[in-house]
Amino acid sequence: MYFCEDHFDLPNDMINYMEYHMKGTVSQVRMKPGGVEHFENGWSGTTSSVGDWSVAFYSGIFSYSGWSYLNFMTEELKDPFVNLPRAIYVSLPLVTGIYLLANLSYLAVLGPVGVLATEAIAVDFATVCLGAVKWAMPALVAIAIVGGLSVHIMASSRMCFAGARNGHMPELLAHINLKCYSPLPSLIFLMVISIIMLIPDNLTSLITYCTVVEAFFTTLSCSAVLWLRYKKPHLARPIKVQTWMPVVFVCVSTVLLIVPIMSEPWAVLAGAGMTLAGVPVYYAFIKYRPKYVADVSTKFTHVCQKILLSAVEDKEE
Repeated sequence: MYFCEDHFDLPNDMINYMEYHMKGTVSQVRMKPGGVEHFENGWSGTTSSVGDWSVAFYSGIFSYSGWSYLNFMTEELKDPFVNLPRAIYVSLPLVTGIYLLANLSYLAVLGPVGVLATEAIAVDFATVCLGAVKWAMPALVAIAIVGGLSVHIMASSRMCFAGARNGHMPELLAHINLKCYSPLPSLIFLMVISIIMLIPDNLTSLITYCTVVEAFFTTLSCSAVLWLRYKKPHLARPIKVQTWMPVVFVCVSTVLLIVPIMSEPWAVLAGAGMTLAGVPVYYAFIKYRPKYVADVSTKFTHVCQKILLSAVEDKEE
């Protein structure tokens, strides 16, 4: 994440910058012939604030957050104890390498000013480099978005499904459709929540709110791994990693949770509020729900079962 303390006119600077590059040849904006002038003072104008860097990491973590969703699909994998580690070990380096190369390309072509000024970086990059085939970039971006959304929808719905199956969420979310064997009620619930979250117009703040919550629970999960390693060292562990990996992860995640309190206190408070808001709801409607709430919930569940053709999955003996 590049931080620039200088102020500039975004529309005019972007137009001038694009016109400058469009007059040149493709060789002028590629790194191989020596077009690395934008990297000579790469840290110029940036901030050294640890708080700003930690907040910047949130946006980066959001881009790489797909790795954790692989664990949500364990039940639906063939031979998960073999294929799950393979998927993680292959996908993480591959995606990291592709993302770094893409960002290097953006900086080499557009430069720091162009990157900060653009509202659609891939499209502007294609305008400079691809010429007549620049129309392909929006289509490729749309395909990538659809792929990313498919993964998030599929994995996140399984999280709600598993939570309901363990009694932590309404029973309806633990139902599956009788025809396609997918958690259809959980998918619809996720869609409604997603629409509500799209109401704020500040995407950066929304990413920060959600990433704070996700980082908090991810830190707790990895801390539980360390706790179980200490308290129950003899448990069967079909998928086992070296202890130093969760230790490093927990330490880094803890820093990313604590440091932003100084630079983005409202974002951290909003994330904490989102989390704590679920506590009274859980106790009022799940744990100690009144009889009339249970009756209404049961009737609502029956209606949704008929509409969605869903039922509780058969439990294995």
